[in-house]
Amino acid sequence: MATRYWVVSLPVQGSASSVWNRLQDQISKHSFDTPLYRLNIPNLRVGTLDSLLSLSDDLLKSNSFVEGVSHKIRRQIEELERVSGVESSSLTVDGVPVDSYLTRFVWDEAKYPTMSPLREIVDGIHSQVAKIEDDLKVRIAEYNNVRSQLNAINRKQAGSLAVRDLSNLVKPEDIITSEHLVTLLAVVPKYSQKDWLSSYETLTSYVVPRSSKKLYEDNEYALYTVTLFKRVADNFRTSAREKGCQIRDFEYSPEAQEQRKQELEKLMHDQESLRSSLLQWCYTSYGEVFSSWMHFCAVRVFAESILRYGLPPSFLSCVLAPSVKGEKKVRSVLEGLCDSANRQVFKHLSVDCLNVYVLPLVMQSSRGVSASKLSHSSVLLCETSVVLTHMCTYWKTEDEAGGGMVGLAGDADTHPYVSFTINLV
Repeated sequence: MATRYWVVSLPVQGSASSVWNRLQDQISKHSFDTPLYRLNIPNLRVGTLDSLLSLSDDLLKSNSFVEGVSHKIRRQIEELERVSGVESSSLTVDGVPVDSYLTRFVWDEAKYPTMSPLREIVDGIHSQVAKIEDDLKVRIAEYNNVRSQLNAINRKQAGSLAVRDLSNLVKPEDIITSEHLVTLLAVVPKYSQKDWLSSYETLTSYVVPRSSKKLYEDNEYALYTVTLFKRVADNFRTSAREKGCQIRDFEYSPEAQEQRKQELEKLMHDQESLRSSLLQWCYTSYGEVFSSWMHFCAVRVFAESILRYGLPPSFLSCVLAPSVKGEKKVRSVLEGLCDSANRQVFKHLSVDCLNVYVLPLVMQSSRGVSASKLSHSSVLLCETSVVLTHMCTYWKTEDEAGGGMVGLAGDADTHPYVSFTINLV
C-alpha cells in the first residue's frame, strides 16, 4: 500500500473524459508503475469571490490540523497494538481500507450537503475533528493514569530490596512477634553475607542466637530475618547501619497484603479494559477523521481549482501515487497536459488591465502574507490573469458581493496546476 499520494487537478477546455484518457495514456507511457485514480469532486457551492478568498487563507492551516489529528490517532493505535501484542490490522473507514477509500472517494451528501457554503463545510469538519481530538486527550489521560499507578506498584515489587515492597517475600512463619520479642528484616549487601552471619549476634545484646534466616536474594542484596528483644531494636538498627546493612520497616498484616493484592488485580483489569476500549475507539475515530480529511481535501481541490482556473468549474481531479524515482516524469506529464492557454493569457493582457484589475488582486491576496510568500507575486499574477477572462460573465459584481473588494487568492506553487500531497503515515 502506498503511503504518499498526490491530489491533482488539471484545467479542462473541452471534455474531461478526453483529458482523462490523455493522462492515462501519458502515465502508462512514461511512468507505467504510477497508480492513477480519478477523483470525483461534486459541484459544490461556489459563493462569492470574497468567500473563496477568505477560505483560501484558512485551508492550509485547517488541513494541517486535520492531518495532524489523523496521524496522532494512528500513532496511538500503533502503540496500543504493540503493548497489547495485537497483530496490526489495516485501518478502515466504514470497513473500507483507507487507501481504497482515498482512491475511490465518494462524497457523502447526507453528511456534507453540496449546497452548503464551503466555509460551513470546512468549519463543520474542523469542529468535528476538534471534538474527537479533545475526546482522545481525555481517554489517553485516563488510560495513562491507571498505567502509571500500575507501573509504580510494579516498580516497588520488582526493584531493589532496598526499596521494593517486601510483603510478597515474607511469610507468616518468618515473623515472630510477642510481648518482648520482635523480628527485623535486614537488607545485606550480597557480598557481605558471610560477615553478616558471623557478626549479627554481636551487634547488640539480647539477640536470639541463630535466628537470622535468608528469605530472598537479588543481584545486589540479600534479605535476612533476625529476632531480638524489642528494647534493643533501636541499638541493633544503628549497629547494622554502621556495618552497611539496612533494617527495613515492615509490619506483617494479612489484611493489608490482601488489600494490596486486590488493588493490583483491579488496576490490571482496569488497564486492560481501558486499553481495549481506547483501541476500539481509535479504530472508529480514525475512520471518522480520515473521512472528514478526505472531504476537506475535496473542498480544497475545488476551491483552489476555481481560484486558479476560474468559472465555470471545469477541471479534472485525480489521485496519483508516484514512486520517488518517478516523480519527475509524472510532473513532466502533468505540466505537458496543463493547457498552454494558462501561460498565454497573461501575454495578451494590456498594461491598463494589469493596473486596474491584476495588481489590486495581488494586493488583496497578499494582505497579511509574509515577505517570503510575496516573492511569488509573479506566479500569482499569472494565476490571476487566467481567471480575469471569466470574471465579466461569471463572477458577481462588487455590489452583488455585498460591497466587498473583488480579488483572488490561492497557493502560489511552482506548478501550473493544483497539486498537494496526502501522507497516510
